[in-house]
Amino acid sequence: MSMPRVVLVDDHGIFRSGVRSELGRQVEVVGEAEDVQPAIELISELLPDVVLLDVHLPGGGGQAVLQAVKARHPEVKFLALSASDAPEDVIAVIRAGARGYVTKTISTAELADAVKRVAAGDAVFSHRLAGFVLDAFASGPTADVKPSVDPELEQLTSREREVLRLIAQGYTYKEIARELFISVKTVESHVSSVLRKLQLSTRHQLTRWATERRLA
Repeated sequence: MSMPRVVLVDDHGIFRSGVRSELGRQVEVVGEAEDVQPAIELISELLPDVVLLDVHLPGGGGQAVLQAVKARHPEVKFLALSASDAPEDVIAVIRAGARGYVTKTISTAELADAVKRVAAGDAVFSHRLAGFVLDAFASGPTADVKPSVDPELEQLTSREREVLRLIAQGYTYKEIARELFISVKTVESHVSSVLRKLQLSTRHQLTRWATERRLA
């Protein structure tokens, strides 16, 4: 797979140059921005594979960048990178459409891996943060809880339900494959089958669907 094209959005120049030099051999940093408006314009122009996005920016939150770009270019993937692991920050950017959230204490190797995984369509969270995300999506109004006989759930095989439950818990495809002793390809085909049966289009929607039904 070719190197993912990445735009860095962070208001600290030293941090950006550090990330650029650390990740330089593993991803292609095609542009940098330090505030909301310039970031929206740059991302819309360059259409990178992944945007590494700081959650807190001078002209508003990273959320503003996400919402503006997603409205025009839904295919651009975002990985939130922040000094904060406050649940409200995590939840806000995930709701806005980020594919993952990692904190700035992450190692270079882990960050490079996270960028590649997001570029490949996976969702990436540190395990501690995955819990916040699940709690957020599971805490909808109780009136939304589906009856115990759920026709949509009934059409899934027991293996598909297992895969769905692990996705909702923040596992990666590779981790699910290890957990269930199947290949990553098999995990992918189960996920495709679940998406088709439930008429959903993304892993993000799948996670929300599962958490609404308390599958996590």
